[in-house]
Amino acid sequence: MSEQVRVHIDRDECILCGACWDTCPEVFEESPDDGMSQIVEEYRVDAEPGEGQVPGDLEDCASAAALDCPVEIIHVG
Repeated sequence: MSEQVRVHIDRDECILCGACWDTCPEVFEESPDDGMSQIVEEYRVDAEPGEGQVPGDLEDCASAAALDCPVEIIHVG
């Protein structure tokens, strides 16, 4: 089993730009409820849309999305 990597989104600060889900749709998506970024259901922790554990092979993808976020609200690791 591959190592798991923690991913956190400060959803209250999300500006709905879509950069993260455009960069890494394997991990991030637009919430149908509020339009903000959220972690895809498969990788959420405790059903929290802003908390996740992703496989290590998606760390680079999630990190690229964090770098692309203009408000720097995505934290990986």
